[in-house]
Amino acid sequence: MPNSISELKPELVWKYFAEISKIPRGSKNEKRISAYVVDTAKKLGLEVKQDSVLNVVVRKPASKGRENTPSICLQGHLDMVCEKNKDKVHNFEKDPIELVIRGNFLTANGTTLGADNGVAVATNLALMEDNSLEHGPLEFLFTVDEETGLTGANNLQPGFLKSKMLMNLDSEEEGAIYVGCSGGRNSIGRWKGAYEAVPPKYAPAIVKVKGLKGGHSGLEIDKGRGNSLKILNRVLLALDKLGVRISTLNGGNKSNAIPREAEAMVYIPSKKLNDASAIVSQYNSIIKDELPNVESDLAIILEEVKGKSKGKVLKKVLQKKILLTVSALPHGVIKMSADIPGLVETSTNVAIISTDAKQITLTTSQRSSVASEIDEMVHTVSSVLNLGGADVENTDGYPGWKPKMDSAILKVARTTYQSLYNKKPEVKAIHAGLECGIIGEKYQGMDMISFGPTLEGVHSPDEKIHIDTVEKFWNFLLAILKNVK
Repeated sequence: MPNSISELKPELVWKYFAEISKIPRGSKNEKRISAYVVDTAKKLGLEVKQDSVLNVVVRKPASKGRENTPSICLQGHLDMVCEKNKDKVHNFEKDPIELVIRGNFLTANGTTLGADNGVAVATNLALMEDNSLEHGPLEFLFTVDEETGLTGANNLQPGFLKSKMLMNLDSEEEGAIYVGCSGGRNSIGRWKGAYEAVPPKYAPAIVKVKGLKGGHSGLEIDKGRGNSLKILNRVLLALDKLGVRISTLNGGNKSNAIPREAEAMVYIPSKKLNDASAIVSQYNSIIKDELPNVESDLAIILEEVKGKSKGKVLKKVLQKKILLTVSALPHGVIKMSADIPGLVETSTNVAIISTDAKQITLTTSQRSSVASEIDEMVHTVSSVLNLGGADVENTDGYPGWKPKMDSAILKVARTTYQSLYNKKPEVKAIHAGLECGIIGEKYQGMDMISFGPTLEGVHSPDEKIHIDTVEKFWNFLLAILKNVK
């Protein structure tokens, strides 16, 4: 197997993937990567436009003899999710991603890889450079802030795109063509901070949940993975019976990621330290038994803290409200699709909890491919938060993308895949948000599909790309461009 990314095929795709991995490009930090795309287009002599939010569109003329072929837009997003293992030293504002080849996998050293959606960015850049290919007029759309706000897609202006067909390159399963996606909204609960001094004869400690797989809250929600916030909350409810008081609660980082780690700063009655330790140890065994083949690295631990006998804790009433609310909140798959086998139709994710001097904030996210079911889940989650005494905010979210099975570009893609690989591609919908939903609203009548190579563990430091699927994906894409007449 290759030891260097420069040895991988297709060479141009991997060349650009290595280049963009040197450029910090976390969500809302896309200025440098957007400028890099603009500069690359200019060096290649291509028409390029950058809008006010840093979206970029590049246009490449048709190859000789293909001038009358309909224009196709190839689209991906510039930003990546920035997650790292807790013990990994990495500054996502400055440091490059450290690429690691392990057999057939490309991964990163302790951080997210950024193949979501760096593979699309690299592919588009490679297509921009390669003049040996046969294709009609091409547009390359690079959007910003897909992961945290869909800012780029939401701010696309009329006329920015000319194409009537679009291929989104932000799917993660080679051999599958996606024709629909879920919509989603966030429901956020906030409690005003109410604190008091630590009672006398209480000892400080930290309760931690770590070692979970986490992952994308849409794509991995049906895998039965542990949720660090829900697990920590179970432990804290048990400790609450000993009179344990909570100072801070923190866990999760992204609304679209299943939380992997969580911790609580607590104060324990000094006489009950051994009892508390026994409870934590007991739950470590209980949860491991519940998730034996899913979360082999799970650890729930209690660490005593020296020299912090003074501090503040949540008032008892507020502590109880928060613990009972998190306990009552649903998490995971709510409903499977009756139309598409294996498709999660509706889900909800308890995603982030954070504490500061003024408030405790709990962020959840709801997804569904049925608009009315998003509304119902938002109502359910908001009701639980309201009953728990929280002030509730619901975001506007993003729309779903309704499948169009008589799509012209889908027909070309299906026959192309069959002829290339002598088997039919799977035609699917995805339980995640794709920018296709918004783009379809912005440009009515846009004919769209989405596909890509195989990725695993996106939105977590376990993210990896199956190297062999990149060449298959590349050849499939080139054949579609050749076959569109």
